[in-house]
Amino acid sequence: MADIDAALETILRGTDEVLPEDLLIEKLKRGKPLRVKAGFDPTAPDLHIGHTVLVNKLRQFQELGHEVLFLVGDFTAMIGDPTGKSATRPALTREQVLENAQTYEHQIFKILDPERTTIVFNSSWMGEMRAADLIQLAGKYNVARMLERDDFSKRYSSGQSIAIHEFLYPLVQGYDSVALKADVELGGTDQKFNLLVGRELQRQYGQEQQVILTMPILEGLDGVQKMSKSLGNYIGITDAPEDMFGKIMSISDDLMWRYLELLSFRPMSEIESWRVEIEQGLNPRDVKIRLAKELVGRFHDEAAAEAAHQTFVSRFQKGQIPDEMAEFELSAGEGLPIANLLRDVGLVKSTSEAMRMIKQGAVKIDGEKIGDTKLRLESGEGLVCQVGKRRFARVTLV
Repeated sequence: MADIDAALETILRGTDEVLPEDLLIEKLKRGKPLRVKAGFDPTAPDLHIGHTVLVNKLRQFQELGHEVLFLVGDFTAMIGDPTGKSATRPALTREQVLENAQTYEHQIFKILDPERTTIVFNSSWMGEMRAADLIQLAGKYNVARMLERDDFSKRYSSGQSIAIHEFLYPLVQGYDSVALKADVELGGTDQKFNLLVGRELQRQYGQEQQVILTMPILEGLDGVQKMSKSLGNYIGITDAPEDMFGKIMSISDDLMWRYLELLSFRPMSEIESWRVEIEQGLNPRDVKIRLAKELVGRFHDEAAAEAAHQTFVSRFQKGQIPDEMAEFELSAGEGLPIANLLRDVGLVKSTSEAMRMIKQGAVKIDGEKIGDTKLRLESGEGLVCQVGKRRFARVTLV
């Protein structure tokens, strides 16, 4: 039981839900390696560290001696995951899916042990299904249950389109668990419905039902919205070491603890000791450096992590401004609002984001922190504008 308690502590780290937990304990007590599945649709060529929250959990299962099934959803990607979508998402072509999938293997093995990882593609069984087989699968779930999904329910009640093929997505994802005889399936909190479909289909096919384990959706660098390339608040696995290091250092002190829990492989007992150190006077920046060096070392190597650290120290901690930055010339008119300036030079995506960054104390002009959201800038000499620790622009107002 001591071993099971230790395993549970590792498995439950950072998790949102485990359903049902008593079945997980029962499976662990059997002493046999579990088949642990997580699926990733290759809808984009590169992963960001938000995606690695699930991959990290897979690694923890590996270290406990379990079998990891990394499912590349090349078939489901062509359907398009409707989760959280307010409209039907365009499906990808076979060529787009395969091109995106090519980079996944190299990226995930920066975290997972190749010797203990089985990569599977769901087209290998779904592509062999005949139309009659798919109709039979569709007969194992009903429309009323499908419409219980929050996104489908909202779209249906508001009269928005729901295409029939979107109902197939959770069915196919669920059938993947049948095909793989999964003992445990991991997914983000937004995937809970799909994971539960897998449990139901396993029951109908006479299999023992899988345990589902949901992980939180990682917030991006802004600490508010989920990490997303489209929002620009992400850290890419393939980011250059200096960029990756600098982005990690830009997160808030509060967000740092969430990143440590979900992204670091340091024991939680050690991370909790760092909280104590900070309470006793340690600068939170020093803990962020530990996290940044760990992640850069993971996705690059230790030498790159140390070099990125030294670059950060020389460029930012010593107050140096980059020698090279984008340059702009703007018309000041009767006075250009600071929020408009920051937006127009691309340091923020919108004036509302600019306002938020000013209120957070993250905006500087010529090294001086700006706190007035209504500030208007007049024409004159060039200004060095800074948002956060890494975004700079040289602006001349005319």
